[in-house]
Amino acid sequence: MLSLNSYKYVMQLIPRYLVNNVVTIIANDAGFVTEYMPVYNRQIKIYKGIDNQIQFRLLNADQKPINIAPYTPKFVAFDESGNQVIAHDGSVTQLDDSSASRGKFTVTITENDLLNIPQQFLRYNVYLVDSTSAKTLTYVDSHFDNNGTIFVDSYAFPGPQATYSVSAFTEDQGLSGVDDSVWYSESIDAQPAINGNEALHTAAIYQSGYAGDVTIQATLENAVTGNTNWADVSTVTIAGSETEPTPVNFNGIFSHLRFKCSANPADKLSKILVRN
Repeated sequence: MLSLNSYKYVMQLIPRYLVNNVVTIIANDAGFVTEYMPVYNRQIKIYKGIDNQIQFRLLNADQKPINIAPYTPKFVAFDESGNQVIAHDGSVTQLDDSSASRGKFTVTITENDLLNIPQQFLRYNVYLVDSTSAKTLTYVDSHFDNNGTIFVDSYAFPGPQATYSVSAFTEDQGLSGVDDSVWYSESIDAQPAINGNEALHTAAIYQSGYAGDVTIQATLENAVTGNTNWADVSTVTIAGSETEPTPVNFNGIFSHLRFKCSANPADKLSKILVRN
């Protein structure tokens, strides 16, 4: 009989796989109808935040590897609007004409290539260029489809939050007959739902000759109206001689943020970048 104080500890074992991302493509180098009949054209998946190496195997109509040494493989990819967003030469890994690496080359899609590409499906082509600059198109299946599909996944390494850019300011002339004008920016979402713990916010003030104070203001109200109550969070004094953006960090869980300038920012304060 088991005691109530008897426990069995079991550790979860989760398998993960480290494999090459291999894609098969076809070149009709003999000029006859393709006999290789693949029934499945595999979608490629790549990830933002890292370098992605894709290995291609180039076959002929008889499903035999092609000697790729005389060629330079070219890889191009297009976004959902048809704009070319990636272009790379392939790196031939074939050691000699009889080696097991015959017909193989790799393409590395870098982290930087995907930096400004949101999660989406891309279309890609691969073609070969010989010493005379003649081009040979390759295909992803036996129906002479040259476009393959790549899915750009952003969830493996989500990266930092998006940066807000604040550039529009509105003058508030204050009391009539008193020179106490200030300039307020539009309000931005302070993302309170994600700003737990330290709730760090960072701003960078881009200016050229601006001299005055920039005050960060915040509110806890859910909606911003003309009657919203704002509180000063931090104030930065800019002399006007700075040649680099002025950084400022501040903490707090707020609903919205805005910036108040004590001097006219027109043509002197180009933007304020904010990341929550």
